[in-house]
Amino acid sequence: MAITTDGKIAKNSDHLANWTSSEDKKVFVTTSKDFGMIMMGQKTFQTFPAPLKNRLNVVFSETPGKKQENVLWVKGEPEKVLLELEKMGYQKALLGGGASLNTLFLKKKLINEIILTVEPKIFGSGISLFNDDFDLNLELLELKKINQNSYIVKYKIIY
Repeated sequence: MAITTDGKIAKNSDHLANWTSSEDKKVFVTTSKDFGMIMMGQKTFQTFPAPLKNRLNVVFSETPGKKQENVLWVKGEPEKVLLELEKMGYQKALLGGGASLNTLFLKKKLINEIILTVEPKIFGSGISLFNDDFDLNLELLELKKINQNSYIVKYKIIY
């Protein structure tokens, strides 16, 4: 996920991710294609102009949307969805937000690592990476500068 330096992923639920750097977008494409799939909530999915190509878009929603190529509409418990994805041959899963889905997965201890692009922006108010109270420790796995002002940070979650 991309975040501002004050920890926001968007100004509001309709905010497009057009505020991130071109380098972040390249990392996102490479990472999500490497995983072969990306899970997201319906609001996050709706911020994209079209389904992401060359990977499965797994969209959590109580009301499935229209059938589209590379889109799998799901609802219910994340553990069941992950089992279905495993049956489909996926060995790892990438979670791409938004805050509610991130929170649900974190509460259930289904997130092993967090990969963030930190962009040189401040929104002040807006949507945070998670929308509940947590007190977890992280272990730094990687820190990589991707342009003059942005970097990727990768953490392991310690439960």
